[in-house]
Parts: sequence; C-alpha cells; structure tokens
Amino acid sequence: MKPDRLLRQLLVATLALAAGLVRAADLPDCSRPLTLALHDHGLLYSRQTDTGIDKDFADALTRRSGCRINIVVMPRARIWQLIESGGLDFSLSGISNAQRERFAGFAWYFSNKYYLLVRRDAGVQRVADFTRNPALRLGAIRSFRYSPSANRMIDALDADLRVSYASGLAPLYETLLANQIHGMIIEPFDYPAVESAHIREQTTILEFDDPPVPHGLIMSKRSVPPAEQARWHALVDGLRADGSVERIFDKYFKPELSRAMTRF
Repeated sequence: MKPDRLLRQLLVATLALAAGLVRAADLPDCSRPLTLALHDHGLLYSRQTDTGIDKDFADALTRRSGCRINIVVMPRARIWQLIESGGLDFSLSGISNAQRERFAGFAWYFSNKYYLLVRRDAGVQRVADFTRNPALRLGAIRSFRYSPSANRMIDALDADLRVSYASGLAPLYETLLANQIHGMIIEPFDYPAVESAHIREQTTILEFDDPPVPHGLIMSKRSVPPAEQARWHALVDGLRADGSVERIFDKYFKPELSRAMTRF
C-alpha cells in the first residue's frame, strides 16, 4: 500500500474515532438507573395496553442515551410532586409555567392546541358563553395546565367553585355524559374517545384562540444537574432533527397533524 494512501486511511480512522468519543462525551451520564413516569392520558399513554406516544418516546430516549430508565405510571399530580422533590428524574409531555420553572427543566418535542368539549344542550356557541353562564360546570384533571386562554378560564371558574376535578380522562367523560359537568378541555390525544358515537352525538368542540403550546421532557432540577439537563436537551433535539419524533406521531395521527405538532 502506498504511504500516502495509508496515511489517509489512518487519518480517516482517527477522525472517526475522535467523532465517536465526542458523541460519547455528549451523551447523558448513565452511571445510575434513572426514573421516568408516564400518566394515563389518551394517545399519550394507555395503562390498559401499555402503548402510546409517550411510551414510544421513552423507548427512543432509552435507545439513544444507552441509559437504564425505569418507567412507572402514576397520576399527573403525583408526578409533579415527585419532580419537585427530586424523587423522580423525568416525565413526559410537560408544559412549563413560572412555578414549574423553579424546580423543572424542559426539552420540547411537540406542541399542540387546546379545545373546549362542551355538551350540545349547554347552549354554548363560543368559549366565552361558557364562562358567562353560572349554571355551567367545567371538568378538569388535577395538576393539568393548558393554553393561556384555557388557563384563565379554568382559574376563573375554579375561583367561583365551578370546576370538578378528576384524576384522568375516563371519569370526566362519564360525568360529562351524565350531565354533571357541561364541558372539559381536550387536546388531539383525546380525539379517539371524543369521536366515539356516544360522546360525539352529545358534544361539540370549540377552539381556544391560542397558539400551540410546547410540551416536553420534564427534568427534575433536584436530581438532574444542569450539565446533564443540557445533554438530555441535546438528545431530544436530535430525535426531533432526525425525524424520530415525527415518525412516532405518524403512528397515531394523520401526516398533516403529525407534522403540525412536531415541526415547530
């Protein structure tokens, strides 16, 4: 083999090895098992089938990072408590606000809009009609936050004792069909249930006048140091950039909706 050719091959091999070492250095620290909590919520995750967008995304995080991630399922309110205390490292599909920013970091991987699902017999033509009628009650999931307009609505109704809280979607649908509440806030992950005949026939959907809200990987500031948060943020950005996130969403939504939620 000619010396110059051998030199080029050695140079290529050296650069490849160096690139591999850089990539390894950029990966999160896997020296201890990590914990990640899912919550039962429509297409995001179904405890019954152990499937959903967030389950697929958690699997992608595990593969890409090489870390051991122990996945648990619990109510959303409990998840936020443990993220704040440091008893839990991660959760998924989280929305930020000023209070949460004090104890959690976020790495966005999708965004979506929110809607008001309201009973047809409530006489509501616009979102504002719901707030103005003191006889109407709203259903909500404990510890959930939504888009700005939806948050203002729920906070105003809560102050007037017009909100009924539940731990998940299923009991809210039951109370809505029983006419114990007259509306609830939904997002695209709830579409399969909403499109079922018994709910579709009795309800209509109104859109909040808000832009899509980013959702992301939630990282506990007590258990995940800033440098590690940066590595996880970069990993999530990589999953978005190479199309992995969009491919996950393509399993659950039509391509145009999948693109709208993952390209932002």
